Amino acid sequence: MKILPAILLFIYSLLSNFAYANDEPVIFENKNLEERYYFLIEEIRCLVCQNQSLADSNAPLAQDLRNEIFKMIQANKSNIEIMEFLVERYGDFILYRPPLKKNTWLLWFGPFLFLVIGFFVAVFVIKKQSRESQENK
Repeated sequence: MKILPAILLFIYSLLSNFAYANDEPVIFENKNLEERYYFLIEEIRCLVCQNQSLADSNAPLAQDLRNEIFKMIQANKSNIEIMEFLVERYGDFILYRPPLKKNTWLLWFGPFLFLVIGFFVAVFVIKKQSRESQENK
């Protein structure tokens, strides 16, 4: 009797994965359109996963965005029009390579800034330790 709930839980976990994977394959009339689609979903960040592209994400929002991109490609929108639509709707964060603007300078130059700050902190700590070791002698 105790094995029945375990079996039911196992079956439920298998079925729940299939229910979540509702990603329908996209079919294109043209190889060029298909290449554009896959290029775009690789260049756009999933807003839920944040470190994955739309192509890599299984989130429902990613599926919705892939469907939206597919519809826009079918409507003969250019890559630029599609990207502008997504940026207007979700902001520059949706792009893996956001443009250099006033509000994205920290995103582009922040790592270098932290590297310089870290360098000066390391130099300060090393000098302080060497002064303390010379005073203790």
